[in-house]
Amino acid sequence: MRKKTVQMIISNSLMIGLWASAFPGIRAGLEGYTPEHLALLRLLIGSMALLLFAVLTKMRLPDAKDIPAIFLIGILGFALYHILLNISEKTVSAGVASLLVTTAPIFSAMLSRLFFREHFGIPRWIGSMISLLGVALITFGTGDYTYSMKGICLILLAAFSESIYFVFQPRYIKKYGFIPFVTFTIWGGTIPMFVFLPGLGEEMLNASPSATLSIVYLGLLPTIVPYFALAYVTSLVGTSEATLSLYVTPALTLLISWMWIGEIPAFISLLGGAITVGGVCFTYLNPNLMKWHVNALRHK
Repeated sequence: MRKKTVQMIISNSLMIGLWASAFPGIRAGLEGYTPEHLALLRLLIGSMALLLFAVLTKMRLPDAKDIPAIFLIGILGFALYHILLNISEKTVSAGVASLLVTTAPIFSAMLSRLFFREHFGIPRWIGSMISLLGVALITFGTGDYTYSMKGICLILLAAFSESIYFVFQPRYIKKYGFIPFVTFTIWGGTIPMFVFLPGLGEEMLNASPSATLSIVYLGLLPTIVPYFALAYVTSLVGTSEATLSLYVTPALTLLISWMWIGEIPAFISLLGGAITVGGVCFTYLNPNLMKWHVNALRHK
């Protein structure tokens, strides 16, 4: 149980840290690429790296009957999510984008309850509400009210699309393992993105090295590692529990955006980040929930 607890901590840390860095990374990439080309190149880099990994490890392919579902999940979790997020970040700051994406755990909880009767529990709802309060304060603290409602709606739609990926992954993780499942869904999300291939080569030649390197980073790390980590955590404790820690992402995104692209957070945003973290801590440190969590790990 202790070993799995350490693995859980490492997995959550990788999830939060790398996903937090993805939002300013997207803003940096958009300096030289269109939203569609950024998404295509990012997924293409990730897919190529995973293809090499799959060949070296002799990863078995999914059963034919599962391919349509895995393909659809990949489109929702990768292709649609990344396109919508990239388009929205043309008008929405990295910090605001990250906090709006934190609605995904709420969507995940509702979908898990609707389709799988997964218990969420009062402590988790209270923790979620506390975290959303922190998210709201971060929003007010940005001082940037010029972002469009279209951008906000696109991010919320992206969060909902990603939550579908989160909710329907456990069955296939159990069958194939979390690394093969993520690999298959990234490939599934990449294939339809080839519709945006025309013009990518020219854009790569004209883009600045920093914009291209940002996308290489996005493709090799935030596109792959956090999804491996999330799939692993989901296999242990379920979708609702696994996605709760994502509430911490906006707080870290504010700091990384400040250091990377010069987006300076206001004091109220920092306060909101602290409250967001507090909500997650309330959820995980609640005695009843901790007891359930430990029992879940013991029976794995």
